[in-house]
Amino acid sequence: MTKTELRDLAASIGVVCTLEGQFQLRSGTTTDRYFDKYQFEARPDLLRPLAGRLAELLPSGTEVLAGLELGGIPLATALSLHTGLPTTFVRKQAKGYGTQKAIEGPEVAGRKVTVVEDVVTTGGQIIESVAVLRKAGAIVDHVVCAIRRGSDLTPLRDVGLTLIWALEPSDLGSSVRRN
Repeated sequence: MTKTELRDLAASIGVVCTLEGQFQLRSGTTTDRYFDKYQFEARPDLLRPLAGRLAELLPSGTEVLAGLELGGIPLATALSLHTGLPTTFVRKQAKGYGTQKAIEGPEVAGRKVTVVEDVVTTGGQIIESVAVLRKAGAIVDHVVCAIRRGSDLTPLRDVGLTLIWALEPSDLGSSVRRN
């Protein structure tokens, strides 16, 4: 992907995902601007080129992609279609019925797995999910994400993970759409 194509993709994601209105955040505070990441994940015209960019960033030797519930799943699926690599899906909790698995998809034991996530701020869910993957025998050293929102990568480094990202908030521009 050229720099111009990446810049145009980032601008489009910014316009589609940055909403203006009244929004309550997880912290309980309210804001008049909100980044709705599911908007870019639901649009093939944005998801396809983003998967192409993430494919360029994948560490060599990756054998399996691991999409994290919920936002990493559409990206991992698109990336799987783009690269031909199998993908597995990591639940936040093992389901309480059927196979009762936390990891769905192909076997990960002894395989080099790259985690795929949409937006990374603190990496807390990534750390928890990687622990589940490693317990299952996966070799996990890298995480690729669409957008790196947080600036402190220490928690990820502390557990032996390298974060690779396609975009940062500053790449997305300042356009908004009204909710």
